[in-house]
Parts: sequence; C-alpha cells; structure tokens
Amino acid sequence: MTQIEPARNKTVTPLMRRVAAKENLSPAFLLQRIREGKIVIPCNKGRFIKNPCGIGYGLSVKINANLGTSTDRHSLKEELKKLKVAVDAGADTVMDLSVGGDIKRIRRAILKHSAVPVGTVPIYEIAVNAQEDKGGFLKFTVEDVLAALREQAKDGVDFFTVHAGVTRKSLAALRSQERLLGIVSRGGAILARWMNEYKKENPFYEYFDEVLDIAREYDITLSLGDGLRPGSILDATDRGQLAELHILGELASRARKRDVQVMIEGPGHVPLHQIRQNILLEKKICRGAPFYVLGPLVTDVAAGYDHINAAIGGALAASFGADFICYVTASEHLRHPGIEDVREGVIAARISAHAADIAKGLKKAVKWDRDISLARKKRDWKKQIRLSLDPVRAKAMRDSFRPALKDVCTMCGRYCSIKLMEECVRA
Repeated sequence: MTQIEPARNKTVTPLMRRVAAKENLSPAFLLQRIREGKIVIPCNKGRFIKNPCGIGYGLSVKINANLGTSTDRHSLKEELKKLKVAVDAGADTVMDLSVGGDIKRIRRAILKHSAVPVGTVPIYEIAVNAQEDKGGFLKFTVEDVLAALREQAKDGVDFFTVHAGVTRKSLAALRSQERLLGIVSRGGAILARWMNEYKKENPFYEYFDEVLDIAREYDITLSLGDGLRPGSILDATDRGQLAELHILGELASRARKRDVQVMIEGPGHVPLHQIRQNILLEKKICRGAPFYVLGPLVTDVAAGYDHINAAIGGALAASFGADFICYVTASEHLRHPGIEDVREGVIAARISAHAADIAKGLKKAVKWDRDISLARKKRDWKKQIRLSLDPVRAKAMRDSFRPALKDVCTMCGRYCSIKLMEECVRA
C-alpha cells in the first residue's frame, strides 16, 4: 500500500502525521495534497526513517545532497562521512549516485546509516553491472533493468530517479535543433547510447507499467528524471527539454492512476529570465507534481563557485514554486566533491530554500528571521549564533576575532550602530 491509497480513502497514516507535525500543518491538509499528487513522502515501506519529509505544495522547500563514488574515487568510509556531514548540515534527503567500488555494499551502508530518505539512479548500477559481468556498459537487457529495480527496492531505497522521458520521440526533438552541449545527464546519455546501439525504445518507458508495479509494491516515490536537461544556459527551454517534459507529464498521470507517488526533475542550466517560465510549464504540464530542480545554475562561467551559482537559481526557482532543490557543490564540473564541498553545498542550498520559504510567506520561516533579528537588536551573540543557519561556522568566525568590547563585533567596534541608537534612546 502506498501513501496515496489511504489518502484516497481519507485515512491519515502515522507517516502523514509525523510529516504534518514537522511542517506545523494539519494532517488533513497533507492528506488532500497527497491525494491530488501535489505532495509526496519518499519512504520505502520496508524501511523506518528517523527524519522523514514531505515534498510539495504548501510545504517548506526541501534539500537533497548527492553522495556516491566515482570510477576514480570509491571509498565507503569517505561516503559515510559525507552522509553525516550532509545530514548534520541540514539535508532533507540524500542520493547515492555511486558508479565505482562495491556499489551494493555502499548503497546498503548508506541506507543503514541514513536518518533521512535515500534515493538512487538505478541506471548507474545497471550499466556498471553490465560492464563488469558482460564486458560492456551497454550490454544490459530489460530483465537486468527490472531486476536492479527490484533489488534496490528490497534494500529499502525510498525514491528512484528513472529517465523514462528519454524516448525516440524526445530524442528526435533534440536532434531537430542545434544544441550546444547535447545530453549532459549521465543517465540520459547511457540510455540514449543504448537505444542507438540496439535500435530499441527506452526500457524504462516501454516497460513503465512494470516499473510502476515495483514502485507500488514498496511505496517508492518515482522521480522522473530530466535526461535531456540543458547543460548550458544557451540550451535552456529548447525543443528537446520540452518534448521530454511533456512525456514526463503523461507518465506522471499514469503513475497517479496506479497510486504511485511521483515527482518531476528539472533543469539544469537556466538563465534568470527563464526560470519562472520553466516552473510554470512544469506545474501546468505535470498537473502540480512536486518539482525537483538541480540548482538551476544561472550562468556557465562560475566554475569553482557553482554552489553560489546554483543557490541564486534555486532561490528564484523555489520562490516561483519549485519544491525540492538538489544541491550543487563548488566542485561541480571540475572534480569529485570532497567532504567540505558537501557541507558548503548543503548550506548554500538551504539558504536559497529558506529565502524562498520567506517569499512564500511560510510563518515558520519568517519567525526564524524575526527571532534572530531580535537577538541581533539585543546584541545577544549566543542566541544569534544558535539561530544562525550554520551555528558551527558562525561561532568559529566570532571566536576567531574577539572585539575589545564584548557586546559588539569587530566590524564596527565602538561605533556599533545598534549600540549607538540604544544610547540615543536612553538620552
């Protein structure tokens, strides 16, 4: 049974109650939006999640942190450290994108230690298995695809990214134009190569009913991946991207009819002036399904600072209605992210999410800013630090350069504007 089934029967589940309490909302509100397909709660029925979350309409914007090994770096110990850092920094979910080392062992360890929902991109393991077992990453069959989904479902994965919108039709739309960077999605590229090699339709699309069977059995949320997302702002909102989005809208409707929770993934690299259009298109085409965006990155020239680049786009996207932000680290486009990259990426994404929550008028978000502003007014440094988004860094900065006067900071010192005005009022 999925969360949608009891919602249709107007039955509030214990999981719904937990999420509603975290959001300071009534369970009835959550139930209604789950029934409409506008909220999802990623949670495999075979796994208890200490810190579950709801994603979608009327809820606070959520943050995902990508973890996982590469072909050049595959340390389980390091990935578990990243998991802890990501969750401690405030990530609401994590995804294991491993393609190197013992993938099954890494996934199972992350699932065991994660207090938040865990997602995967199954095509990665499918391709790696084909490479290891058959001597080529494209030598996988439909049976291999479904077997991998079943195994990951049994392991307890809470949400799958499936690139089911990379089809013959959407690829034809992509080829009908001149795109600067082609396909930049790893999963999308693998499937496009497989389709070209075997002259067949995408197995995730052709056998989508079987994918739904597995998702429904374990109450896995499907995250319909944007395999044709733009990798340059010059490719944003083009025919290939939109053709895929229309297909994802159709697949989302099929998922809902089968009581499978579903959300939609979005770009990517998008200039500022196109972000609102992208959000409105997704909400219209996919009938309000939760929108999961990668950034978006608003320029292509921020190498080394793409966590800031993505935070700018993420704040705008979420203020216009995106529900779920995948963090981007400073090492994006350059190298495999390290532990500090993960921490800074989560913090940057949380800033953008919180800014959007304020813009949307969420009372809890506005109260947080009010409380820290009052602490600032009173020059209550301990409370300011405690209420900051990253208390560890805030305290370290405060401690690194102590002022001569204890009730001010070293920026203004004796000329602290707040202190001067207090004295003015007293006079």
